[in-house]
Amino acid sequence: MWRAVASNGLSLLIVALFLLGGLIMWGQAQYRAEGPLTEAICLQVDRGSNMSRVSENLQAEGAITSSRIFRMGADYTDKSSQLKAGSFLVEPGASMETIVDQITRGGASTCGTEVVYRIGVTRVLAEVRELDPTSNRFVEIAEFNPAEEAAPEVYTEKKAQPGTRFRIALAEGVTSWQVTESLKAMDVLEGEVAEVPAEGMLAPDSYEVRVGDARAAVLARMQAAQEERITQAWQSRQDGLPLESPEEMLILASIIEKETGNAEERGPVASVFVNRLRQGMRLQTDPTVIYGITEGRGTLGRGIRQSELRAENPWNTYVIDGLPATPIANPGQASLEAAANPPDTDYIFFVAKSLDPADGHNFATTLAEHNQNVAAYRRLEAERANSDN
Repeated sequence: MWRAVASNGLSLLIVALFLLGGLIMWGQAQYRAEGPLTEAICLQVDRGSNMSRVSENLQAEGAITSSRIFRMGADYTDKSSQLKAGSFLVEPGASMETIVDQITRGGASTCGTEVVYRIGVTRVLAEVRELDPTSNRFVEIAEFNPAEEAAPEVYTEKKAQPGTRFRIALAEGVTSWQVTESLKAMDVLEGEVAEVPAEGMLAPDSYEVRVGDARAAVLARMQAAQEERITQAWQSRQDGLPLESPEEMLILASIIEKETGNAEERGPVASVFVNRLRQGMRLQTDPTVIYGITEGRGTLGRGIRQSELRAENPWNTYVIDGLPATPIANPGQASLEAAANPPDTDYIFFVAKSLDPADGHNFATTLAEHNQNVAAYRRLEAERANSDN
């Protein structure tokens, strides 16, 4: 009798184990299977949240089929305790396994609200924008100048929300003074700046920041990035350049940056200045004259006077020989590379093709050809003056 009972009990146990194994396999398949989401969503995970709350939100959004399987999968893979706060873009069809990996891996948020502080040559702007998960494109919802305007209410609201990202976009050609003053106007940053960094030593780029970051620390990141770029450009420079140090290369790169915003022209512009240095000709470039007037503290906002072209200072390349005393702006990587490896040309002169800077320049190898190009530009100026009268 007892043998029969034991046999039946063993059979039941085997069946139960078989069913449990099947259930586990089914759960694993559900966990890894394509999810039911048909349109992307932006999942907000607040600080202090937990996997249970997140799983319920996901099920309510129609992103997963079972909040229980989602939690069990996170527990089984030891990821429940690794939940990160932020905004996460959940793609259509994302499996529960993929979503768990997204929200526990960390790093920058991939959707939601982003505040971008754009430091440009003429102004600084703060843009509040949100990613539309269905189109995967940012939609701007507010814009203001933090140095001159009061912050709109939506900025204050979004700034306080968990998961909002903050980024500083530093344009090529801005001066170190402009960068420092712009950082002072950003209320997400803290701390004083002891001194303005050396001109040219801040790398134009995009920098993620967090509320409470020190201004000095942000400037240090920018400087470290520029030092690395300068080192790389100098090490890969071509032989025979009329440049004696990385500092001189940086000065030349800053002039190239201010002379053209056209990526295709950086090389030819660099070749003009290199050819002039080789021949002992003065550089005679207007941006250096402007820097001598403003010393990088904002834009000139008017034309250069004849008296200013004749003024003696360390930056006026119409008066001094060779390079100016310091860089005149913070050049981007492309201008550094152009200074280190200019193309081989015979160009000595260049002048704008039209009154629109986007149209680029006419380059010349002789003074006669250059004079013709200048005359054509003067005619365009006269035509605009006549049309304005």
